[in-house]
Amino acid sequence: MLSPRPEGPGLRLGLDDYTEDFGRHFWHSGSEGFWKLERQQTFREPGVESWEAFHAGHWDESLALLEGQRGHYEEYFRRIAASGFALHRVRCVEDPISPYLQWELHLLHLKAQYGEDTRVLGDNGILPYETPRPLPEIVVLGSSVMYEVLYDGDGKLAGGVRFDDPDDILRCRQAIQEMHQAGEPLGDFFSRRVAGMPPPAVP
Repeated sequence: MLSPRPEGPGLRLGLDDYTEDFGRHFWHSGSEGFWKLERQQTFREPGVESWEAFHAGHWDESLALLEGQRGHYEEYFRRIAASGFALHRVRCVEDPISPYLQWELHLLHLKAQYGEDTRVLGDNGILPYETPRPLPEIVVLGSSVMYEVLYDGDGKLAGGVRFDDPDDILRCRQAIQEMHQAGEPLGDFFSRRVAGMPPPAVP
């Protein structure tokens, strides 16, 4: 079992520098693609209209706003495909499903319809990787750069740590690919666990 934890030294980036650096490398992910490990169960996404509606307790409005993003995601994933790479994600999901994660799974289900390849890893799949501490949030862009994504105490994006060692990047990408292969396809999980859930409690 490979570890998705970076081992080499990294460069700490504040929010603005991380956002700029990520954006500069994202469109050059190449044939190795984009691989994301998402572990935390609750985030805050101020400024995202659908999340704002969810957070305010307006669930139907939140879902309607997601539906309104179809044109955006269709064009976004068309551009990604034209750039020669694909998006892959491992979404760790604990029981019970958190209110935030119920919202995010609807978003990921929408993205999957336009090309994002997400698989869900449940409690039993997560546990073997979490000795002795919880998994980090990791994004690997191709073979040249990897980030540990950092959040503040409220779950808002705060920056990242950039890693450039090719051996470290390869090992972490292979670990995430291993987890991805072990996960359940998002479409199956969504139909089985999420589609029939009542509106979440206001977080």
